[in-house]
Amino acid sequence: MKHVGNTPFDASLEAVNLEGVGRAHWNLPPAKLILQTLLRGEGILTDSGAIAISTGDFTGRSPKDRFIVQDDTTRKMVDWGTINQPMGSDQFDLLHLDIAHHLKGKSVFVRDAAVGADETTQIKTRVITEKAWANLFVHNMFIRMQDQDVLVPNPEWTVICAPSFLADPNRHGCRQSNVTAVDFSRKMILIAGSAYTGEIKKGMFSVMNFVLPTVHDVLPMHCSSNVDADGNVAVFFGLSGTGKTTLSSDENRVLIGDDEHGWGEQGVFNMEGGCYAKTIDLDANREPQIHQAIRFGAMLENIGFEPDGVTPNYADATITQNTRVSYPIHHIPGASKEGKAGHPKDIFFLTCDAFGVIPPISRLDASQAMYHFLSGYTAKVAGTEVGVTEPQATFSACFGAPFMPLRPTDYAEMLGSRMLKHGVRIWLVNTGWTGGGYGVGSRMKLAHTRSMIQAAMNGSLDHGPSYKDPIFGLNSPMECPGVPDELMLPKLAWQDDMAYEAAANKLADLFVSNFEQFEHAATPAMMEGSPARV
Repeated sequence: MKHVGNTPFDASLEAVNLEGVGRAHWNLPPAKLILQTLLRGEGILTDSGAIAISTGDFTGRSPKDRFIVQDDTTRKMVDWGTINQPMGSDQFDLLHLDIAHHLKGKSVFVRDAAVGADETTQIKTRVITEKAWANLFVHNMFIRMQDQDVLVPNPEWTVICAPSFLADPNRHGCRQSNVTAVDFSRKMILIAGSAYTGEIKKGMFSVMNFVLPTVHDVLPMHCSSNVDADGNVAVFFGLSGTGKTTLSSDENRVLIGDDEHGWGEQGVFNMEGGCYAKTIDLDANREPQIHQAIRFGAMLENIGFEPDGVTPNYADATITQNTRVSYPIHHIPGASKEGKAGHPKDIFFLTCDAFGVIPPISRLDASQAMYHFLSGYTAKVAGTEVGVTEPQATFSACFGAPFMPLRPTDYAEMLGSRMLKHGVRIWLVNTGWTGGGYGVGSRMKLAHTRSMIQAAMNGSLDHGPSYKDPIFGLNSPMECPGVPDELMLPKLAWQDDMAYEAAANKLADLFVSNFEQFEHAATPAMMEGSPARV
């Protein structure tokens, strides 16, 4: 990709008030960004050739610190609340000017890239970062453009990431010193006080989640996706830790993308150009494609090391459980070069159920699909957070509530209509516990989950015996090739029937309580998917 040092192109930064920066490094290739990171003492070159960096105090996103400017564009359309918090236009302007002043005399790294593999809805984006390694992240994760397409005079959106600038809540209308502010009128995202790279990619994902439905009638999805040689597309929704990236990385299928997609008239397309995989407890035998993708050009975040200081220790969670790696999608052998495929044949909702009562796989009807899509259930387990001593249900609408500016029911209606139009099969898959809840039962084996997903896709689960759960109303196959029969029905896997029913009823109550927030906007069909106590 074309790259430039101090050039007349720096003048184009005047449009975003950054003409005072000391030096702007334009579109540096990965090798130079890695070199800059090493020279500045901000990274370590690991034994695999990947670079490892630390994101500092923030090792994950801060959803309570994301704000959207409330103006004529957003006032009536955004689902305002604790997730989509309003910021005044004047406050955004002050934040912008203060960040620009803070960056005066400093070096910045500028990258022209794109979001969205579908050319008709693609957004050309300029990302300006303080850190060289943050620019490497953008190179890995956004869609890389050809030389003739970079250095566009007027990119549609601009992202400015200045982690060393600390926001002032009283002046800038934010909660604390870190903030991500999105302005749909100015088409700009400001990120301050946090160096966690996920804020960059999820900021633009939030933009797409607003623009795609309202402008293009395209459903944005927080999901991974792959396709087989016959063009059969599978989509995997799921919150962090449910297996979304792992299950879509299949050596027998072509990876379309691992996290963010759109579903339009022609089918599914990737919004990104790379993958951002969790590395905690990464194992070369269980996840060979991800392990092999960690090579030169990949960037590891917040990992621990073996005593030699250069060999990653993926079991080390000293810094965070949320250790990550970003890499361009071509690091996965045979990954889709176009980032596009046809309409889905199968959609999988992944949940890590720590209560151990959700069946390992169930076929959902249309009402259940919309209900579980709106619920977005998974669970936290003891030990993952201070104060968590028993399983805690977590619900995130559309399996990505922190990134969804519109009402969740708007996205659910779009999913329901597309599912019916294209005859898509929807499956609920429990990658969590069986035979009891966390601490009593055991975690579903990855090999068993892969077998069930494979059987669902090839039709093996369509005609065998099934069981309808009386509490959740889920239709579950009673047998699956490669999976012990006793694992297929949760109640049979438990030793204590009364303990199972108590746990199942408790989770059903949590589902019903959570869904109350949607009842004012939900259709009768959505409500029909609700569980019931027994």
